[in-house]
Amino acid sequence: MNCQVLLEIPYSIFPTLHKSPEEFSLYIKILAAVKMYEMKELSMEKAAELANLSRSEFIYSLGKFNVDVFQYSEKELEKERAILGF
Repeated sequence: MNCQVLLEIPYSIFPTLHKSPEEFSLYIKILAAVKMYEMKELSMEKAAELANLSRSEFIYSLGKFNVDVFQYSEKELEKERAILGF
């Protein structure tokens, strides 16, 4: 089941971004999903679902927006290092 969300965007934005309204719609969905993943609001699975992308396509999008695939806090990273003996 899907829900449609309506956003009012000034038409002058589309030429500035060199995107059609349809391209912008896809772009904003991916951008929102990437940012929510980065902020740890969505898992990778749910973020990919929001963006309507496969997991591998979503991982590629993370790279395009310079977002790390692995979302470890410093504390989590130290715990992993201790477990692995690094």
